[in-house]
Amino acid sequence: MAEDEGPTIELRQRKKPKSSENKESAKEEEINSTPIPERVPKHILFQRFAKIFIGCLAAVISGMTYVLYLSAYHERKFWFSNRQELEREITFQGDSAIYYSYYKDMLKAPSFERGVYELTHNNKTVSLKTINAVQQMSLYPELIASILYQATGSNEIIEPVYFYIGIVFGLQGIYVTALFVTSWLMSGTWLAGMLTVAWFIINRVDTTRVEYSIPLRENWALPYFACQVAALTGYLKSNLNSYGEVHEVYRIYIFSLFLGYLLQFENSALLVSPLLSLVVALMLAKCLQLNVKKETFVAKIMKVINFYLVCTLTVTLNVIMKMFVPHKENGHMLKFLEVKFGLNMTKNFTMNWLLCQESLQAPSQDFFLRLTQSSLLPFYILVLVICFLSMIQVIFRRISGKSLKETITLEDGRIGERPEIIYHVIHTILLGSLAMVIEGLKYLWTPYVCMLAAFGVCSPELWMTLFKWLRLRTVHPVLLALILSTAVPTIIGLSLWKEFFPRLITELMELQEFYDPDTVELMTWIKRQAPVAAVFAGSPQLMAAIKLCTGWMVTSLPLYNDDDFLKRNENIYQIYSKRSAEDIYKILTSYKANYLIVEDAICNEVGTTRGCRVKDLLDIANGHVVCEEGDKLTYSKHGRFCHEVKINYSPYMNYFTRVYWNRSYFVYKINTVISFQS
Repeated sequence: MAEDEGPTIELRQRKKPKSSENKESAKEEEINSTPIPERVPKHILFQRFAKIFIGCLAAVISGMTYVLYLSAYHERKFWFSNRQELEREITFQGDSAIYYSYYKDMLKAPSFERGVYELTHNNKTVSLKTINAVQQMSLYPELIASILYQATGSNEIIEPVYFYIGIVFGLQGIYVTALFVTSWLMSGTWLAGMLTVAWFIINRVDTTRVEYSIPLRENWALPYFACQVAALTGYLKSNLNSYGEVHEVYRIYIFSLFLGYLLQFENSALLVSPLLSLVVALMLAKCLQLNVKKETFVAKIMKVINFYLVCTLTVTLNVIMKMFVPHKENGHMLKFLEVKFGLNMTKNFTMNWLLCQESLQAPSQDFFLRLTQSSLLPFYILVLVICFLSMIQVIFRRISGKSLKETITLEDGRIGERPEIIYHVIHTILLGSLAMVIEGLKYLWTPYVCMLAAFGVCSPELWMTLFKWLRLRTVHPVLLALILSTAVPTIIGLSLWKEFFPRLITELMELQEFYDPDTVELMTWIKRQAPVAAVFAGSPQLMAAIKLCTGWMVTSLPLYNDDDFLKRNENIYQIYSKRSAEDIYKILTSYKANYLIVEDAICNEVGTTRGCRVKDLLDIANGHVVCEEGDKLTYSKHGRFCHEVKINYSPYMNYFTRVYWNRSYFVYKINTVISFQS
């Protein structure tokens, strides 16, 4: 027994050094077996450099060409260089006028610090209301533009309006360049970038609103969004080797969200966002994840548990955040969605007015027809279907326990295994779903459509994936995929050039003119005749123009993210309802208004869809129309105020005195009345 134990003990003692020796030898073998990268031949390096250089040059030229096109089109449309300052400012309509007016205010301020203070404690815009304009209207672009204008000495070279427009147009150039780069990164050829830009410009009616609403927030935000998408695409394409590196994206997102929380004056809505809860849940689930051998039954069970854990943590964290973080529920948005999807009905003026806005309705058939005529929609659907089905295949392979290849080659035909493709497929489906409900969101989705469709038709891997499914035998599939990835975009490009390029040139050659003499006359009268302390009441869109062109105080603005502004707008719109002169007078004086402006276009509105006119919506809200019985009117002892006040008889003349009028506008001074007659 002793003799038998001796060698056994000796063997056990030798195991330790042996294992360490094996590890060292294994490391040495691994190091020795690692292939030393051979020096790449100079002609291949030159080809790569030339490809990158030409692609970058094409991207920059595409962006600059688009900027020049926008500038030329804007000049032809508005004759901007030949107009006076007042006529130029009138071209900024609706909420665009508000944004530009605060840019002007910043330039007039004695210092940047003082200008910021006056905007964050603004009591000179809306009567009886002090607002943080930077927070409420997201005025960081105007702050940056104003400080750049003064810091660069541009005030001695260029007028403020041209500097402002130039920055926005320059951002649009960056926008299309970022789309170019994203499509190039995904497909591997800058030909995809050229096709992306071509589709973007041809379908610009559905890709951007910059041509007629320059200061809109989306024209500042979307270029940065496109740059983020391009950066994330490059990161996913080149650096995604493990789950941990996706983890880095989560950290970047949390940091960006926290930065946005601070810059938006501690916007609690960001903290209670479900997406934040999801990201935190994914990070926690990663920390709790156990190392289990792959392709085993236990590994499959752990995947199910991990999925359940993520879902549970997301809901739990979101509930906890809403319990402890003070926030304001967006009740208007919930009610809007209920009514939009037919889950509820309402007679509320504001809700019905929003539902009647074209940008908040579902896309029209014309939208899909335009995308089809430019061949964009058919190719987008083809690319999306192939990528989506390939992605589903990958998911089933994972569920069935099959291992995925670390390196995907063209011959594999598995485009759905690429991380950046999975990201873009999910992204475009989400954006598309939103755009199908609200047409205004098409300006976020359609550029994405241009980029994804161009990438697909220029990607040999996408065609190879399709040929793998078709089991193509007659022609070598790799060769055919390479041919089609060049031939198809070339044919598309030539057809687009032949059909749409002459139209673009014709648009640039046509002399258009923005002619609105009535509004110019109104603004001129206000600046010359109205007292400096006067407060004007009227439609929110007109009030925004008055704020920009004259600087006078107003009672309302076209802002729809604040309950008080929504209520103000509804009350002021009562001037187009069937209410008494006394009711209207009480409403206007409650906001300290001195002048009332009645717009003939709203009072006698006939162009829009019946039931969506302002006066129709007011009649419904006030109970003057019974919707269930068609157009049957209920009894109202008062005529429509905007009509009756023009006749100039008692009691209207007791409360309101007409002081100015032209073809479009009627201005009434609100009289000081001591007592009301019964």
